[in-house]
Amino acid sequence: MEGTFLNNMENDPSEQMRKLKESIEMIEELFDNAYHGMVLVNKEGRIVKWNYEKLLGIKEEDVLDKHVQDVIENTRLHIVARTGEKELGEIQKIQGHDMVTSRVPIIKEGKIIGAAGTVMFKDVKELKSLTMKMETLMSTVHKYRGEIKKFYEAKYSFDHIITKDRHMMYLKEIARRAAESNSTILIQGESGTGKELFAHAVHNASLRKYGSFVSINCAAIPKELLEAELFGYEGGAFTGAKKEGKLGKFELAKGGTILLDEIGDMPLEMQAKLLRVLESREFERVGGTHPIELDVRVIAATHEKLEEAIYKGAFRQDLYYRLNVVRIDIPPLRERKEDIALQTAYILESLANELKIAPKKISDEALDILSAHDWPGNTRELRNILERALNIVQGEVIQWEHLPEYLKKYKKMTGEVAEESLLLKDMVAKAEIEGIQKALRACGGNRTLAAKKLGIHRTAIYKKMEAYGIDLAIWDDCKNK
Repeated sequence: MEGTFLNNMENDPSEQMRKLKESIEMIEELFDNAYHGMVLVNKEGRIVKWNYEKLLGIKEEDVLDKHVQDVIENTRLHIVARTGEKELGEIQKIQGHDMVTSRVPIIKEGKIIGAAGTVMFKDVKELKSLTMKMETLMSTVHKYRGEIKKFYEAKYSFDHIITKDRHMMYLKEIARRAAESNSTILIQGESGTGKELFAHAVHNASLRKYGSFVSINCAAIPKELLEAELFGYEGGAFTGAKKEGKLGKFELAKGGTILLDEIGDMPLEMQAKLLRVLESREFERVGGTHPIELDVRVIAATHEKLEEAIYKGAFRQDLYYRLNVVRIDIPPLRERKEDIALQTAYILESLANELKIAPKKISDEALDILSAHDWPGNTRELRNILERALNIVQGEVIQWEHLPEYLKKYKKMTGEVAEESLLLKDMVAKAEIEGIQKALRACGGNRTLAAKKLGIHRTAIYKKMEAYGIDLAIWDDCKNK
């Protein structure tokens, strides 16, 4: 502002001060609202403009052309007009009050032509009050930031991924290296294999670990609401919207990581919008007009085979390539049976701490039965079985009888009555069990489609699953995932 009107002044200092005074008179209202008062002096320290009447009770006509020292006690404005050194935020006692003032020289073409003084706070108490308000506000902000981070916090690290399988150890190393960059990661694997565990671990090993870890299940939210959940919305953006608006998951994850779980179930329309966001690195709230910078690490996870979904037209190929920068395919538990004993010991210890009970062990016989199972629910199913056993066991060791009924069929296969496994009925039962589980796995837990693949009626597969003790709940969980 000063530069605009000062550049038009003539070289005569008196004329310059006159025009400066006229300009200030035009914006008096601005100074009245911005400060408690303002005074302008020429290079000799004489007052040419006075706006302290409300503050000090002295009228302008009574002080014009007087030296500033004769009017304002403890002033240094004349010194600033002489030295050209600005003084900001200084405490000056005026009429018994410690006021916060600022003094700046007015310079034209390298020459000092005067100085301006303002009162920012008419009493230091005002400044202290403002400081306290700011401190309270910042404390509240930090508190809520802490609460948000606590709510959106990654719980697991790579130490929680328990394995001695060589391929799993390789995947851990790949994920650990990827954590050091900001690249997008795609995690694929059956339900219960630990996809979210890997996502948590990547976040906690990255430079974004001090930011939020926000997870959203793309399959659990109706497609009409998914956009608002991801990107947020402005107040009144649609019927039922909060008047103050709402932050989306991408905003909550700013500076951190977002996990787009079950992304294979994301509607095609939302896939197109997500692709644009990932490419432009910015997004808008629903009903908004201002772009928001995308500052998050994106991790996508799915139990679907996206290549097959692309072939069926259910998933965009261009989005797949945008997500598939670093890919981690987690093998199911049945393909790494050597991990069952290791994970069983770890889960038992973890559950004992959670349930606040004494640690339990598992017998070799029970462990052999667990090792013989096909694990359609993977690690999640193993954890459920062990938690159930801990709730019914009375001694210190989990025996085979503490396992669910559908697992006890494996007892015959593990040696107690080995000759029975050679009976035709047992071999037929084993073949039917394996066939049913294979069909269910291929159909994502859908029993109607599995029955069709097996060439039997839908009611027949229910009866056989019940007869063989195949857990219906586990396959329902797989279907829902």
